[in-house]
Amino acid sequence: MKPAQKTVQDYIRTIPDFPHEGIMFRDVTTLFANPRGFRMAVDQLLHPYAGADIDVVVGLEARGFILGGAIAHQLGKGFVPIRKKGKLPGRTIEQSYTLEYGEAVVEIHDDAIEAGAKVLVVDDLLATGGTAEAGIKLIEKLGGDVVGCAFVIDLPDLGGRARLEGLGQEVHALCAYAGD
Repeated sequence: MKPAQKTVQDYIRTIPDFPHEGIMFRDVTTLFANPRGFRMAVDQLLHPYAGADIDVVVGLEARGFILGGAIAHQLGKGFVPIRKKGKLPGRTIEQSYTLEYGEAVVEIHDDAIEAGAKVLVVDDLLATGGTAEAGIKLIEKLGGDVVGCAFVIDLPDLGGRARLEGLGQEVHALCAYAGD
């Protein structure tokens, strides 16, 4: 009997009580460290978009850079980072968003996306959707058109998928963890 084929979820480590008690942290560094797991994740994230009309891949800080860069390479497209405020040189535009306790700000270079560009947004985790929504707003301010949002992990109980779908966005996630 052949052993069961591994899934992306099999490569993700769960660390209880990090960063706070009661949190089950889904650690994708173990996925990235495994060549088969990493290849599987990149292939599955880009699969729905292979052959699609995409001009650029945008990665959300920070693990979205790892995935987005690999996906952009595979698709033969450019890569653009959306970073925390103060990390990009040159002229930027910014978008604030609400966190559980407070606010954060992300930025993109003001010339990173051409008007009319078709954009794929990539990150490792979809929780509340705040970071992704801020990224989408930045892309739209520059005249870009988001064609999809791809994530390794969805935490559906936190409402991010519903939030992005409510904005009219297509959401693709490789696995989900309920109750997180």
